[in-house]
Amino acid sequence: MASPTVPAKGAAEHELPQTLIDRLASHVASDGAESATIPSPFTGEPLATVPISKADDVRKAYERARAAQRAWAELPAGERVKPFLKLTEALVDRRDEILDIIQLETGKARRHAMEEFLDVALCSLYYARRAPKLLKPKRRQGMMPALTRVRELRHPKGVVALIAPWNYPFALGASDIAPALMAGNAVIHKPDTQTCLSSLWVLDLLVSLGLPKDLWQIVVGEPSEIGDPLVENADYVSFTGSTRGGKAIAEKVASRLVAYSLELGGKNPMIVLPDADVERTARGAVRACFTNAGQLCISIERMYVHEDVYDRFVPRFAELVKGMKLGTGLDFDAEMGSLTHQRQLEAVNRHVDQAVKEGATVLAGGKARPDVGPLFYEPTILADVNGDMDLCANETFGPVVAVYKYRDEDEVVARANDTPYGLNASVWTKNPARGRRLAARIQAGTVNINDGYGAAYASYDSPMGGMKQSGVGRRHGAEGLLKFTEVQTIASQHFMDLEPPGSIAYDRFAGLMANGIKLMKKLHIK
Repeated sequence: MASPTVPAKGAAEHELPQTLIDRLASHVASDGAESATIPSPFTGEPLATVPISKADDVRKAYERARAAQRAWAELPAGERVKPFLKLTEALVDRRDEILDIIQLETGKARRHAMEEFLDVALCSLYYARRAPKLLKPKRRQGMMPALTRVRELRHPKGVVALIAPWNYPFALGASDIAPALMAGNAVIHKPDTQTCLSSLWVLDLLVSLGLPKDLWQIVVGEPSEIGDPLVENADYVSFTGSTRGGKAIAEKVASRLVAYSLELGGKNPMIVLPDADVERTARGAVRACFTNAGQLCISIERMYVHEDVYDRFVPRFAELVKGMKLGTGLDFDAEMGSLTHQRQLEAVNRHVDQAVKEGATVLAGGKARPDVGPLFYEPTILADVNGDMDLCANETFGPVVAVYKYRDEDEVVARANDTPYGLNASVWTKNPARGRRLAARIQAGTVNINDGYGAAYASYDSPMGGMKQSGVGRRHGAEGLLKFTEVQTIASQHFMDLEPPGSIAYDRFAGLMANGIKLMKKLHIK
């Protein structure tokens, strides 16, 4: 049975006003000599034309950014957060406009575009409320109580290069740029060309809310043309994308000893324990596996179901997946949208076709849907997947999940951890305490209990990132802002220095110091 579809309302629905496109395009750091056409994933027809940046455009953008950053860094943090405090209400007031743009440039369903909207609104507000306190100078314990006074200061890195992916362009652009700017930096931002409109939109909005114009600059172009000057001029590099791309960036900046953070690929497991609520878990699995057509680095691609519940859970999960509605409408009716790039469709086809040819069983989906749109692929469940299949261990990044049966917890932990990746995981159980104990054994930066990914990711007070080859560094939490700063310790010595006072012999002074350590321990001073 093919997945049902939601009819589109007409070609005009998939167009953007030219005046809007022109205004957004004016924010690209480019001399305008060349341009690129962005196609609509829903239709394959041209959506917008934007200027392309060249290497010299990037270098000039850095010059402007450095000039703007000096003045910006001199402002108190309480002043720097003001545009972002205004941003939340502005986003809510213009919600439909940005949801349309996200859908039209990515092809995702509106309910998944809404997740991007919520992420930018809530994450930027989190940092706007907390940045002044996080960046405030802090007193630290000195070497000698009352005699050594220590302050910890936070200085901005300077100009940050931020490279954002195409799958969540609004969220993974603006939500990372906000703390970088609040920390006192300028940002040179490279979004994917296909999905640059949403970033240009929020830049346009922030400038209208008081953000200095040259502080955040967007360059659009191919990595082969602008990648080197983008990374070579940066004081810090933030990258979200493939593990292969992250390794290349780490090698590029290593010779300059420039710090970086990388959120990379994943082959994320979901574990269904024998006491899991079948209905709740099956519905949660739909969202965990097929949000944004599976084009989500924290999406579930491997599902391990206990043998006691496998025969009840898997048929119900397959039933729900077969009933998912596909569509191109700019409303909330469709449950899944399109893939974004032709190369993603080809990768999904290749993984599924090879697996089926080598013995995998299709429980739902399994084919492209050109009748809905040129890049649509049905949400797909496969069983009988083995280690000889590319789909087993390699990230598919599409609407495909493999289901496996397991017997005990030690076995499933070993299988979940048997991967070079360690980004996200999911555990389902009626006993949260049991779930937490199991979660602590999984080698992943975030583990969600009775949720696929959102519970951990959207808890902005806690850091998010990957273990093993899924990344370096974290976004969110205090670290998500402080990583964009250089920490400095300033210590002043008072009344006496570290030499014996007066005529005291050094051996006696050394004894007094040594006995002082014991006294400080006893009095809990140290």
